Amino acid sequence: MTTILVTGGAGFLGSHLCERLLDRGDEVICLDNYFSGRKANIAHLLGSSNFELIRHDIVHPIYIEAEQIYNLACPASPVAYQYNPIKTIKTSTVGMVNMLGLAKRCRARLLHTSTSEVYGDPEVHPQREDYWGHVNPLGPRSCYDEGKRVAESLCMNYHLAHGVEIRIVRIFNTYGPRMDPNDGRVVSNFIMQALRGEPLTVYGEGQQTRSFCYVDDLVEGLIRMMDQDGDIGPVNVGNPVENTMLELAQTVLDVTGSKATIEHRPLPQDDPRQRCPDISKARRLLNWEPKIDLRTGLSRTIDYYRKTQFSS
Repeated sequence: MTTILVTGGAGFLGSHLCERLLDRGDEVICLDNYFSGRKANIAHLLGSSNFELIRHDIVHPIYIEAEQIYNLACPASPVAYQYNPIKTIKTSTVGMVNMLGLAKRCRARLLHTSTSEVYGDPEVHPQREDYWGHVNPLGPRSCYDEGKRVAESLCMNYHLAHGVEIRIVRIFNTYGPRMDPNDGRVVSNFIMQALRGEPLTVYGEGQQTRSFCYVDDLVEGLIRMMDQDGDIGPVNVGNPVENTMLELAQTVLDVTGSKATIEHRPLPQDDPRQRCPDISKARRLLNWEPKIDLRTGLSRTIDYYRKTQFSS
């Protein structure tokens, strides 16, 4: 049994990670301040003797014991991280320092969940880990993009200066059950609009691309990265299959059976034109790649929303 701290453990990704770690027999400490996480996401875990829940904000130090730390604490959707941009930056900087300090004291291995947003609006496609990115440091997304870039730098410097064991994963678009239906991300937006019979809002011409990884695949990648001893990262974890926004909208309409229409709106500032990971390193280092195709993953996610949002 390993004692594992998961910051942001009541969030969408964090709750699935806590669940998987408990299933394999670990002792899990879930830490969350509920800024974007929800207690409902981990309510089914509260009866486990190996699960502990702490309400705490990593911007403030905490003194606990753990052998591994998964740092997932930071709002990830544009709606959430732009709601309080200063708070977002502090979580990725001050909070990161606090978690690295904890790892140093406990001699714990820390896995930091970075993001594909460190690549910005990329000029290299698909994105490899050795690409430095094309990020607007003053734009509306910069609180998240630049915060995550600083967090990676902090990880590397704690590793070089103090020997802290770190792992860095760059997560690409992930979806699945427990995504907040109002978080503003494209999959949840499209599904909720389709189920309500509202027009699906596509920005610009809808030719911008994203790659969508189902949450179970993503969690498997995180665990494999934490548990391997060969590389500190960064490693891209995501789905290398690209879809345009129009393709995604049509697939959601097909799977839901909705008769809703598609409505075009102006592109938001700094919205990336292309986003797709090169996962060659993950395949080689972790023997990992996504297993669940988009239609299957969307079907599971849609079933979740039907049960939780439209059950009455």
